[in-house]
Amino acid sequence: MLSKQSEEHLIHKGVRPTAARILIVQKLSELTSPISLFELETELGTLDKSTISRSLSVLLEHHVLHAFEDGSGSVKYELCRNTSDVCHVGDRHIHFFCEACHRTFCLDDIKIPVAVLPEGYVINSINYTVKGFCPACAGK
Repeated sequence: MLSKQSEEHLIHKGVRPTAARILIVQKLSELTSPISLFELETELGTLDKSTISRSLSVLLEHHVLHAFEDGSGSVKYELCRNTSDVCHVGDRHIHFFCEACHRTFCLDDIKIPVAVLPEGYVINSINYTVKGFCPACAGK
């Protein structure tokens, strides 16, 4: 996603497009797997951790991003590919954490099964991470 596209995406989601937010959205759109705050700080280089953290909070609040714990001990972030204003729980996909190479993979074609809860409970998010060995590590 180019800078202008990132800016338009933020505006569409109701987020004021600051330079930091545009850089974060642009970087996340280039990645093929989720990334931690530390990894994002390393990738961006020009933004400090507190600026990134504040931006991530705003982006999460407006459903620009998803956050989940993948088993590595850190929260991972990825761009929400849903084009609507709201990201529905049923649209989320499963993640796979490789216990050998410590990489996290998006399994986009496998949707998270939504639990049917008793009356009165409301689901805001679901985290579904499968752990094991990726194809590259399983063959070793």
